[in-house]
Amino acid sequence: MTSRDGFQWTPETGLAQGVPSIGVISPPTKISTSSATYDVIVVGGGYAGLTATRDLTIAGLRVLLVEARDRIGGRSWSSNIGDYPFEMGGTWVHWGQPHVWREISRYNMRTELEESFDFSRGVNHFQLRTTQSTSIMSHEEEDNILAAGLERFVNVDGAMGRKIIPFPHDAFHVPEARRYDEMSAQDRVSEIASSLTPNERASLESFILLCSCGTLETTSFLELLHWWALCGYSYRGCMASLISYKFKGGQSTFAIKFFIEALATGKLSYVFNSPVSSISDRGDKVTLTTRDGHQYTGARLVSTIPLNVLNSVSFDPPLGTQRATATNIGHVNQCVKVHAEISSKDMRSWTGVSYPFNKLMYGIGDGTTPSGNTHIVCFGGFNNHIHPEEDINETKKAVESMAPGNMDVKRLVFHNWSKDEFSKGAWFFSPPRLLSTSLDAMRARHGNIVFASSDWAIGWRGFIDGAIEEGTRAAMTVKGELQPAPVPRSYL
Repeated sequence: MTSRDGFQWTPETGLAQGVPSIGVISPPTKISTSSATYDVIVVGGGYAGLTATRDLTIAGLRVLLVEARDRIGGRSWSSNIGDYPFEMGGTWVHWGQPHVWREISRYNMRTELEESFDFSRGVNHFQLRTTQSTSIMSHEEEDNILAAGLERFVNVDGAMGRKIIPFPHDAFHVPEARRYDEMSAQDRVSEIASSLTPNERASLESFILLCSCGTLETTSFLELLHWWALCGYSYRGCMASLISYKFKGGQSTFAIKFFIEALATGKLSYVFNSPVSSISDRGDKVTLTTRDGHQYTGARLVSTIPLNVLNSVSFDPPLGTQRATATNIGHVNQCVKVHAEISSKDMRSWTGVSYPFNKLMYGIGDGTTPSGNTHIVCFGGFNNHIHPEEDINETKKAVESMAPGNMDVKRLVFHNWSKDEFSKGAWFFSPPRLLSTSLDAMRARHGNIVFASSDWAIGWRGFIDGAIEEGTRAAMTVKGELQPAPVPRSYL
């Protein structure tokens, strides 16, 4: 099945919209009757919605899943082109992420992971291109340069952040830590700039921008400290947790497990290709109206609509002031992620940074396709923004500029998250002051509506793990209200 989402380009076919994915659901609608009233309506088929849907149906509740797209996965999905997965959004997972690892274990997929990096052959080097110079160095030197800059960046307390954030999940509720949400990444880089070499600064800034996909000025310093703490307060922990381990078959092989398990209960109805227009809560029921005029009612509704999209849906009664303000501010991530299939086998062991002059900034060798070509994944756009489908020659040029002379491009694959009306950006990353003022408001319920999204998870916010965390929380909340557990006789 082919999704409407995503683009691919080859010299032979040119640019085409839509890529194949096992996450596309057919038939797109499974509803027993149009007049049914459900126990729970779940809006959104990303990992938060899939987790909530699965848990609620297993509990025996009648659930309707409403999804705007033709597929599951939300901001984490994979295409399957020529029996090879290209990750269109969220990619990497790690056993230090508790919710995602629980689900990987549940579905017996521990052996389905592989490493992104393979430095065993080929060029086996890091290429750093700045406006001043081009340097080629070993991966050990790459690690040393970035680790040096990153450790200076986070070491605000002489203990690599451990004193300021001893418990990563409570970072935004600790007064000593909250003051760092007043600072941007640029503020902190300026404080330590005199201690950084030019290469350390370029590597550090490009890494920060890879994390936030905003600008240095619009990136919350505290949210970066929060990521650092979650990764075990170490450079090695960051590399392992953030960009090292992925599913051999792609994210959609994981997401489909949730959907299949929910469907097997016989309690799941669903409708895809159904963007939501409005949600009304009248106390005794919640009514959802789609753009094409269909209405569905339930006792509760779980909304997993991303922060940057919430203000496109009408709520009655209206959302609270603080949540509405946060929605209008939004998060900053406007990542452009472009996959390139290139002919050089030796580039499998390449990593590179081209900063700040190139429209794509950060790239790694990420796999070998069945044809023997190298898969390179590149990130950028936030310093010199591009919409890759608008000028494919410009996009191809940006890929080639990552390593001039070594990028013989055979295929490009990408999803433009900035122009995606159902995401309006990639994974969540906060600007300064947003989370310290609004995190609790974003997590609060709204009458019979429970909000669940990785965008306001407590732990791995912006990650697949955070989405599963939130879906679990929402399901537990709703189950507790619609199916209150009987009090054991011994406690009466």
